[in-house]
Amino acid sequence: MSVRENTSLACLGRLTRLGFVRSTAERQLVEQYLKQLRVKTPSLEQRVRNLSGGNQQKIILAKWLATHPRVLLLDEPTRGIDVHAKREIYELMDELARAGLAIVVVSSEMPEILTVSDRIVVLCEGRKTAEFSRAEATEERLMAAALPRSDHGMSGPQPRPGGPGSVAG
Repeated sequence: MSVRENTSLACLGRLTRLGFVRSTAERQLVEQYLKQLRVKTPSLEQRVRNLSGGNQQKIILAKWLATHPRVLLLDEPTRGIDVHAKREIYELMDELARAGLAIVVVSSEMPEILTVSDRIVVLCEGRKTAEFSRAEATEERLMAAALPRSDHGMSGPQPRPGGPGSVAG
């Protein structure tokens, strides 16, 4: 699909009248999000698959942000994109969180979790094994909580209450 079609897809109900898409309203909505998310594309009709990985991720974000969510779930938000694009995605996530959007991030990348999270919930075998604030979290503590408990009686850190903000795990 094109950048225009893909970005507006999730909120077509707001953009239609009598079953027809109001093209001016659609174009305005898409342009607003492309500007806000700093998407680089030669045209609104450009196929999303022909964009860089970072710009593809931004189009996905734009699509769901256009629905005005209160909570945004991002599963592996920077997988497969270059370092510069990752930094841009992290900056966008920070801007959105500062604007009041709750963001839940699921990631298998430890540096990503430590970079973007205010609060980290660690899961192991489908169960919560620990919770850390950003200040409490270290790679060692997260790894200890992420590994299955051994038969030697050792266990990972005990759950601790955290403050408001993003959750990663």
